[in-house]
Amino acid sequence: MSLKTLKVTLVKSIIGTKQDHRATVRGLGLKKLNQTVQLEDTPAVRGMIHKVAYLLKYEG
Repeated sequence: MSLKTLKVTLVKSIIGTKQDHRATVRGLGLKKLNQTVQLEDTPAVRGMIHKVAYLLKYEG
C-alpha cells in the first residue's frame, strides 16, 4: 500500500506574516523561499496547508 504524498513549495516570503503562520510554515518543513518538500497526505497536513495557502504552491 503506497501512501499518497503532497508536493509543497514556499513561493511567498514569510516576512511580515503572523507568528503562528510562520510556525506553521516551519512545521511543514519549509525554511527557504522556493524550497519544496514532499509530505504525507493527512488531515493534519492538509489543515496546515489550508492555513497558509497564500504562501504556498502545492500539488497532490
